[in-house]
Amino acid sequence: MVSPITLDALRVLDAIERRGSFAAAAETLHRVPSAISYSVQKLEEELGVPLFDRSRRKAELTDAGHLVLAHGRRILLATEEMTALARQAGAGWEVELRICVDTILDPEALYPLLEEFQAIQPRTRVVLSEEVMAGAWDALHDNRCDLVIGAPGEPPVSGLACRRFGAIEPVFAVAADHPLTRLAQPIAIEALQEYPTVIVADSSRSLPGHSSGLLDGRSQIIVKTTAQKIEVQRKGLGVGYLPRHRIHRHLEEGSLALLQLETQRAPIDLSLAWRSGRQGKALKWFLERLAAPGMGEAFGLLPREAATDLRGD
Repeated sequence: MVSPITLDALRVLDAIERRGSFAAAAETLHRVPSAISYSVQKLEEELGVPLFDRSRRKAELTDAGHLVLAHGRRILLATEEMTALARQAGAGWEVELRICVDTILDPEALYPLLEEFQAIQPRTRVVLSEEVMAGAWDALHDNRCDLVIGAPGEPPVSGLACRRFGAIEPVFAVAADHPLTRLAQPIAIEALQEYPTVIVADSSRSLPGHSSGLLDGRSQIIVKTTAQKIEVQRKGLGVGYLPRHRIHRHLEEGSLALLQLETQRAPIDLSLAWRSGRQGKALKWFLERLAAPGMGEAFGLLPREAATDLRGD
């Protein structure tokens, strides 16, 4: 069944209610008053209910008229938004851009970019999410996000593109009063085995996950984010590696202490990643801004030269 309520009829009802008369509505819509009257009369006949109370001098809606107009205004607003979004997409801007940040990074560095982007393209909806390790690649591969900031290593499957963003420096940290702080350094790996390792669980749903444990077979405390891992270790509940850039404040205030182990970890490369193929303007904008000098450092990553020196290359 085809509804007699058209967008044009809704615009007519809206104009009459806003202006208070058929004549004023005709002026607003650049039509003759008889055309406005005909549109309303035709709609009333097809619906079988009066939409205006004609016993009054001013055009007033009936209960049915109020109902039609209330729903109609939502429809008009939705069509306006749909039109704007269609024109936006036609101009190359995405309706939605989903950005995933690995929890090893502090997302606050992204907020100034979001503010800058919203100033130039407020109609693109930006959706932020967090993943852990292979979960970032998994989200990209499964089309749950469009851009990953902080993807570890290389793409595990085809169809994904990436660009090196920087590296993090993992450091072994424990609570300041932890028993390990009383041992001579460097500490043998075997000395760690009686203490639980705190591990951030890989969030991958389908791709093979990455392990961040120190040793197999030891007691483990599993958390969901790097922020949780930091707090658990600050409370002395477990030990493990943490990204140095995330714990500067805790080191300065003395709630965490760094320990030297016999075997140290090399810096971990992190990348910007996206799906190969056609890129919308929003994705291109973020990739260009994230490529700016110093942007990796803003996220707490090591400069390229520092990462190379730490590896001993």
